[in-house]
Amino acid sequence: MPIPPDQISGTAPYPRTTDLAVFLSRSRSRTQAIYQYWNAKRGTRKMPARRDIDPVDMKAWLAGIQLINVFHNPRRLIYRLVGQVDVEFRGYNPTGRSVEECGVGPTLADCLQNYEIVLSQRTFVFDFAEHKNASGLLLTQECILLPLSDDNDMVNMVMTYAEVDAIN
Repeated sequence: MPIPPDQISGTAPYPRTTDLAVFLSRSRSRTQAIYQYWNAKRGTRKMPARRDIDPVDMKAWLAGIQLINVFHNPRRLIYRLVGQVDVEFRGYNPTGRSVEECGVGPTLADCLQNYEIVLSQRTFVFDFAEHKNASGLLLTQECILLPLSDDNDMVNMVMTYAEVDAIN
């Protein structure tokens, strides 16, 4: 069952959803396009494998892409590839570091909850919020987290895509 768009995290509503209709009504066309690419690559499966994703097809989105390796027992989430949009947003490149150490969100718990939903429900999560970047500039960000799996059962990688703009 999809989580509601006003999922409560902590004491305030957190703007995330797994509902396709909410995602399509709220997201930008480029974010929708990467979801459609992922959806086409999965076909009848719950989620595609990393090998199904072709970087040549991804040129339009590469600057906003992240790949996060998922290790189980114990659970670790490690940034494998981080695009320019996220590096500039953060003010540093977290490649090789953990999400637990470098996650982006109003709180680390909110960030980790997004990954927990992707891993446990094997579905996408769409997240949209305002954040301050490393320089203190207020930005609006939308991000989609998409599960990848070699066996169509256990998520072993999460692909994310983010769009970020300064708030005037």
